[in-house]
Amino acid sequence: MARTDAIVLGAGIVGVSVALHLVKRGLAVTLVDRGETGRGTSYGNAGIIEANTLFPASFPANLKSLIRIALKQAPEANYHVSFLARVMPWLLAFRRHSAPKHLIATMRAMRPLFSAALAEHEALAAEARADRYLRHTGWLKLYRRDGSFAATSRERAFAAELGMRVRAMDVDAARGLEPALAPVFRHAVFWEEAASVTNPLALTRAYSARFAALGGVSIEGDARSLHRVDGRWRVETAQGPIDGEAAVVTLGPWAPDLLGPLGINLPLAVKRGYHRHFGARGNANLARPVLDADNGYCLAPIEQGIRVTTGAEFAARDAAPTPVQLNRVLPAARDLFPLGDAVEDRPWMGARPCFADSRPVIGRAPRQPELWLAYGHGHWGLTLGPATGRLIAEMMTGAIPFCDPAPYGAERFARA
Repeated sequence: MARTDAIVLGAGIVGVSVALHLVKRGLAVTLVDRGETGRGTSYGNAGIIEANTLFPASFPANLKSLIRIALKQAPEANYHVSFLARVMPWLLAFRRHSAPKHLIATMRAMRPLFSAALAEHEALAAEARADRYLRHTGWLKLYRRDGSFAATSRERAFAAELGMRVRAMDVDAARGLEPALAPVFRHAVFWEEAASVTNPLALTRAYSARFAALGGVSIEGDARSLHRVDGRWRVETAQGPIDGEAAVVTLGPWAPDLLGPLGINLPLAVKRGYHRHFGARGNANLARPVLDADNGYCLAPIEQGIRVTTGAEFAARDAAPTPVQLNRVLPAARDLFPLGDAVEDRPWMGARPCFADSRPVIGRAPRQPELWLAYGHGHWGLTLGPATGRLIAEMMTGAIPFCDPAPYGAERFARA
């Protein structure tokens, strides 16, 4: 029977980052996943390292937007009617946390993680010889309506106070950065300090290769088999049982499958999302990700093509795909940028694990000795993976954490 210091369950960007930071601190670490490294939720994102992020996504305050969503006509959100009753308590909590005072509290709580995000990626990428996947060209947010641009004024004011490099632009200035964009928008905001990734899957696998080079072990296994034996954690794998002094749950949307039977029921919801890759017509290209804010999608140039992402879909995690949002956004995307043919036969679908207060859970699990949690990063898994890995590794090894982990503790739900 193999023995180890720490078992990390889940080989997405968060799990790989946690495992890598633990092995760098001298622990014997086994990383367990039932599938391919980086092929789950981590694969489907816009590839943006959002070190500049201030406010999270919020519940729509505009009645017109709510009506469009309710009528299933909005590109930024979709839902399965049969799922509404199950997700309604989460949606009501999300609405409460979307009040201005709560958004500001979330911004302050999350700022230490976001402030460290890019530097932590750069450090791991340098070690893993994966610098070529990082692109320091910022990202561009476009606004087709005067009102939606005006709504960004508070965020831009906070950014200026914090010394962030952010520039409001007119159409000509934005097209100076991205000449292939058509002038179908009215305003733009350029977030200069954001970085992006040319191949999110390759970056995760480069970090995994660095983990292996330092002596870490990756094994196929079922995280749901985790249980206590003689004071240690045990998980069943393709190579037999693995015992560890500690276990870390980094399973994203699948975390409840393991935690529920252990008596840990935190109020996680899943926002499903889709993407599809397209070619570009002629010599058109993009140097950075571009958000069409009023239509709820992003164009992200990555190695597989121009990735078109969608907004959120509220549905059962394992329900059949319903990629209607891609059909809604593609006309707007083609008006904005000369997209060519689709690269794949069908869209990719994944699930983002989200807590209503837009914070992940990072820290000890309640009532379970030496069980640690690092999940619920919502739209920011790629951004915050390495920073999360460093923080939880410092907590587990008794080092002084680089930031206060209290805002991310599971205990906050007991106080709610």
